[in-house]
Parts: sequence; C-alpha cells; structure tokens
Amino acid sequence: MKITYDPRYNIAYIYLQEKTAQVETIQVSQEMNVDIALDGTIYGIELLNANQQLGADEQGKLIVVNEALGESAEIKLLL
Repeated sequence: MKITYDPRYNIAYIYLQEKTAQVETIQVSQEMNVDIALDGTIYGIELLNANQQLGADEQGKLIVVNEALGESAEIKLLL
C-alpha cells in the first residue's frame, strides 16, 4: 500500500494495489472517490480535503502507527 498527498490541492490517494486493469471511478461522497475494477477489486481511494479526512492534528501532521511493532511516524500534510 502507498499513500500520496498533494498539499497544493489537499488531495490524498491511497493505493491499495497497482492498477492492472481498467477501473471505474465511483464517487462515494463529495470528498471521496473509489477506483474499482469490473471484477470488484478496489485499486485505490482518492480523498479530497485530505487534511480533515486523514485526521491531521492541529499542527497539520498525520501520525501513522504500526501497532504490531509499536512504532509510529509523523507526516507533515501542510505546506
């Protein structure tokens, strides 16, 4: 899995797997689109207004926690 973030547009994309087939984009809400293949495989999720959707803290950071290893990483989401 890979997550990309573009602070210029405040958009994030969660890649669940590489696109190997043609996908259809389904608008789930005004702030979320899902790319899905004809067989139902989900390839990725686009988040508009990503800071809010990803739950960035008051300093604009996203904290990713690997609970199995007890490790965490901070990612700055704001310019």
